[in-house]
Amino acid sequence: MVNTRASGSSTNDGKAIDQSKTIKGLEVEYVDISALPLLNTDLEVNGTYPPAVEVFREKIAAADGLLFASPEYNYSVTAPLKNAILVPQMCWLTIVSGGGGFGRWLSQYHLRQICIYVDVHFINKPEFSLNVFAPPAKFDSDGNLHDDATKERLKAVLLSLYAFTLRLQSKSA
Repeated sequence: MVNTRASGSSTNDGKAIDQSKTIKGLEVEYVDISALPLLNTDLEVNGTYPPAVEVFREKIAAADGLLFASPEYNYSVTAPLKNAILVPQMCWLTIVSGGGGFGRWLSQYHLRQICIYVDVHFINKPEFSLNVFAPPAKFDSDGNLHDDATKERLKAVLLSLYAFTLRLQSKSA
């Protein structure tokens, strides 16, 4: 989830949240989707959803934009991510993905297809996909991104989403 508020202190271990701290006025918040129940329209009662879904929907509705970071899973996105996407009230987003071979690009394409139904609008450039299996290693043994070129590419994606979000806000003001 991306908001155009001032960010906190700066650390730089390479994650999107930490990379966002290098961009004044940008804040990226991690939203955990593990508590969401499987999509089941029978759970909606009088226009409300279970508490975990309501909390998730509120966070998404409050966001200025979304950044999906997902591993490629069999040429697609993971089932929990697709489940979360189909919760209503999406907005503008961009995608970063990681995997091997061409599958990581196919997963991004499939995510775009999934999001058509919920009327998501994508930031198309710059594209970002990382072959996490190709040498040299991009992550250390703790999972921290240490490759400077990859950090810069990730920062370019965040800047693009941020700039577009600011343009939308100025048009709606």
